[in-house]
Amino acid sequence: MRAILLALALAAPCVAADAGRPFEAADVARLVVLGEPAFTADGGELLYSVTATDTPARAQSDLWAAGWAGGKRRLTNSRDRSEWMPQPLAGGRVAFLSDGAADGSVQLWAMPLKGGRARQLTRIPGGIGDYSLSPDGRQAVVTVETGAPEYPADGPEPPIVVDRFQNRQDGAGWLDARRSHLALVSLADGAARLLTSGDYDHWLPSWSPDGHWIAFVSKRCADADRRYCSDVYVMPAAGGEARRLSRHEGADADPDFEAGRPSWSPDSRRLAWVRAGDERLTWYSPFRLVVADLDSGDLSEPGPADRWVYAPRWTADGQILALVEEDRATRLAAIRPDTGDISYLTPADATAVEFASHGPRVAVLLGGSAAPPALWALDAPKRLLASHNEWLAERQIAETRPVSWASGDAEIHGLLMLPPDHREGQPLPLIVRLHGGPVWQWSHEFMADWQAFAARGYAVLAPNPRGSSGRGEAFARAQMADWGNADVNDVRTGIDHLIATGIADPARIGVGGWSYGGILTNYLIARDPRIRAAVSGAGMGNFLGGYGVDQYSRDYELELGRPWENSELWRKLSYPFFEADRIQTPTLYLCAEADSNVPCSGSQQMFQALKSLNIPTRLVIYPGENHGLTVPAYRVDRVARELDWYGRFLAE
Repeated sequence: MRAILLALALAAPCVAADAGRPFEAADVARLVVLGEPAFTADGGELLYSVTATDTPARAQSDLWAAGWAGGKRRLTNSRDRSEWMPQPLAGGRVAFLSDGAADGSVQLWAMPLKGGRARQLTRIPGGIGDYSLSPDGRQAVVTVETGAPEYPADGPEPPIVVDRFQNRQDGAGWLDARRSHLALVSLADGAARLLTSGDYDHWLPSWSPDGHWIAFVSKRCADADRRYCSDVYVMPAAGGEARRLSRHEGADADPDFEAGRPSWSPDSRRLAWVRAGDERLTWYSPFRLVVADLDSGDLSEPGPADRWVYAPRWTADGQILALVEEDRATRLAAIRPDTGDISYLTPADATAVEFASHGPRVAVLLGGSAAPPALWALDAPKRLLASHNEWLAERQIAETRPVSWASGDAEIHGLLMLPPDHREGQPLPLIVRLHGGPVWQWSHEFMADWQAFAARGYAVLAPNPRGSSGRGEAFARAQMADWGNADVNDVRTGIDHLIATGIADPARIGVGGWSYGGILTNYLIARDPRIRAAVSGAGMGNFLGGYGVDQYSRDYELELGRPWENSELWRKLSYPFFEADRIQTPTLYLCAEADSNVPCSGSQQMFQALKSLNIPTRLVIYPGENHGLTVPAYRVDRVARELDWYGRFLAE
């Protein structure tokens, strides 16, 4: 009953199809994103960040507080800077990160919780990237960058010198001699000293509740750039020798997996984190919850064994809250570390994003197909604490329903969105949206671009083919080192299913996606002549041309082997480029200029191939952007261009 009530409440923003106006591409920039909830020390309020469009060129974040008993209030209102990652600080204050320093660097700041002037706490050259507060609120452990090259006062910048196996990373650019280290900062005077050193990185610091220890993550194995070998360490808070807790040979709490920082038990005697599987399986193996006993060194792995687990966090009564990825949903779960018993706190038709707890109080950022994530109280009475997207009540929200079909001996799941004015029995033009990853999935969550497509009369199919997460390791590994095979068949049979049921018009089929979704788009147009329009964003068709150019040389070698040693496989997986003469689909290529994840070269090569073959095509490059578009005007432009492209080739 608890899950049913919450699901009904989540659906409340969905309005009748004849109410409001259609969702438009421009509405993409109006969506407000909530993040990073944290209870105040007394549990009376929740601190959180709110990111909204400031200008067409920039999104900006402010801090808000929502009362557990109701009501919300703005803490910051900055137009020239952003504030994020709030944490309660002693003395009725809130600590946070901000780029409001005079030199534009990110520093640690604090302000009174009741409102007032913010004070800059750190002045570390180059800024900080992350922090954890000491329990007494007098110090912080922060991550700082060392080894940055010094630029001359005048003249050109010096050449970039790279010696590492991994030479680029999205958001960081070229990887030179810079490393991330931990520093201890006095919040009274800003004095800082390094706690770590060496030619390796340190991430995700976490101060123990008793104040004696700092946990962190580092990669100290030999030839770390070639491996998944991050480990969890603890060191005395004052500095000293670090002790490795994890014993897994693969990745423990790897920050690239965005699975959360190590979390301390209330008594500071145990530590919880998430580990990946065998490093040779890269991201294809589910992340497991690990609990370490600091006294004995014993490790246990409670919780689900074949589902991805994220962001474990201890509660005051000794349970662990964590996000667990299930089929088409990520749910908040309570896990008992001693027995492994698990109970779900959120329903199976909603997606939990982040959460916080204080004693018996639990709050979660939770969204569904009809509404973006909002801040909900899960303890009785169950109620909405803060939304910030109330304007969606003025829009027509399209219906989303689960769908499944047979593909060979596999059952494939997905989601289907229909236009608000859809009438049963009326075939519709279909847009198939392909997710990134490849190990990821479409879930019950608000998708603004789908809403814009549905408002123009398209049905939207979001398949989770083999290779997707949420259904265990075997399902994910089904297309390992075999991209563009099983997943292509699963998508094609999904299209067949919608045609057979009368939903899709067989003469008006379009596909599109971003990242691996763009890659899978290239595979599909090289195999399915029914596709009349395609949009490939941040994709690739020639993986031989990606080696050493993108950030995945390690992953390529682990999964595919070196290209000169296994060239037949590399060429097989690059069939969209080497068999480009089979493609007849008009295709729009989109990419981000500064993307090191899937660089523009992948889109450029496919665009050039289709241009050579006189297939209608276009290349659009978003200046200065990384893999995920952040400039509001570009995010709107992307959806508007997709609508225009599909409209040109899928019109009756």
